[in-house]
Amino acid sequence: MDVLALIMVCPVAAALAALIPSNRWRPWILPAAAVVHLTLVAVILLGGGVTAKVPGAPTTGSISVATTMAALPHTGASSAAKAATHDSRGLGLSDWLGLDPPGRVVLLLASVLFVACSFYTVGYLRDHMDHLNRLFCVCFLAFLGAMTLVICTNNLGLMWVAMEATTLSSAPLIYFKHTKNSIEATWKYLLLCSVGIALALLGSFFVAYAAIVHGLTPSLRIADLLRQAPAMDKRWLEAGFVLLLVGYGTKMGLAPMHSWLPDAHGESPSPVSAMFSGALISTAFLMVVRSQHILHVAGDGAYASRLLILLGLLSMAFAAVFMVGQKDLKRMLAYSSVEHMGILALGLGIGGIALLGAMLHVLTNGFTKGSLFLSVGNIDRAYGSKTIPEVRGAVRRLPLSGMVFLLGFLAITGSPPFGPFISELIILYGTFMAGHFLIAAAFLALLLIIFIGMGRTVLTATQGSVPVAGRRSHFRDGILSGVPVLACFLIVLLLGLYIPPPVWGLLHHAAHYLEVKP
Repeated sequence: MDVLALIMVCPVAAALAALIPSNRWRPWILPAAAVVHLTLVAVILLGGGVTAKVPGAPTTGSISVATTMAALPHTGASSAAKAATHDSRGLGLSDWLGLDPPGRVVLLLASVLFVACSFYTVGYLRDHMDHLNRLFCVCFLAFLGAMTLVICTNNLGLMWVAMEATTLSSAPLIYFKHTKNSIEATWKYLLLCSVGIALALLGSFFVAYAAIVHGLTPSLRIADLLRQAPAMDKRWLEAGFVLLLVGYGTKMGLAPMHSWLPDAHGESPSPVSAMFSGALISTAFLMVVRSQHILHVAGDGAYASRLLILLGLLSMAFAAVFMVGQKDLKRMLAYSSVEHMGILALGLGIGGIALLGAMLHVLTNGFTKGSLFLSVGNIDRAYGSKTIPEVRGAVRRLPLSGMVFLLGFLAITGSPPFGPFISELIILYGTFMAGHFLIAAAFLALLLIIFIGMGRTVLTATQGSVPVAGRRSHFRDGILSGVPVLACFLIVLLLGLYIPPPVWGLLHHAAHYLEVKP
């Protein structure tokens, strides 16, 4: 019931936002709903809630992180099919809703990041009082609600519906500024992501048909698919995985299906860009993780690994090419998102300890992108531009946002002592441990190129003297615009210096869950 209550928070809040008549007070429903959402997430993650079962755990009721971790040492290489055992006597809540260990990591990221973005949005909308914000507030809440449903659903069909809902609810957010570029970005986002999602639906059907071919009971429930995976037809499973990877990889921003991402991130309001880059594409990555897990349990994980490693390196290469000489700060960060989705795909494809690094990278990348996009939003509001050479001397013009943007660049490029350094180091270590030395060399070379490409743009924007046009704006870092930026950045720094035990437990549980096989 905790998960059901969590899913209902956003629809209820969206309805309230639609009814509130005041354009000034309506945005405050966003942080109120965000705090309630985060409170319920904390209750679920710390107290149990509906989650996936692990070997040795009870088959009914809830299971906490502590109970799960205590059970893991006794399981060895137990079958993931047994982990998915369920009572099939009729359909109940657990047949539609369930929070697996990787989903718990993404849920934590989405909820915490939305809290920061919601407070930032209050100040952002205050500066745009000429825009009616009813649609924005309703869609922003519906967007979080749809992502929550994707994360908390254990049925591929319902996941598909919820993922399509994220597209429909977030499209009006991209068009908030009502410019020519924003309408172009909106249509590109709708068309490309809808085509991708359509392919993902076909892939879901292929996976279900893989059971029918061998006379098994067809199902789209994750637990059923994991239980039956070893006996399912491998050819249909492989074809289904390819379609799922292309479909959800489009929403995730993997190259070469990423072309919607730079436009949508670049034209969206900064809090929306932060949620896109931090939470939405991580939610799409979760769908790829679940698809890969089914193939892994079926004993065909090597096939998925080859595709993931290829797309991972390809995404990093595409990002490296387009980030060198990039003048638009938000588009630069968008291509950085393509890069880091490639890193996640690479970690998932390598497997082993690299899975732990990938799960940690979901958090470190998400919060780093949050701090970067929100700080660029402040720079844009101060200069009236987000491009070079209009933006220079940001550290002098906006000491907080400019410095966070500069340090955030160091963090997102894998510099110590920030969180992405730790997660990328674990992925690199896992690559070496798996014997993929050429892949590791390519990984390091691409990271170096991206560091140089981003560095030129970021240093130009943050250093030097402020242009005359930049001095005319009265915008300064304030509480609503500055605290969310600083909060996200401090989380990134914390994850690089010290990972709290509950978070470390979530990460280990997710990595172990994905490694379990027959």
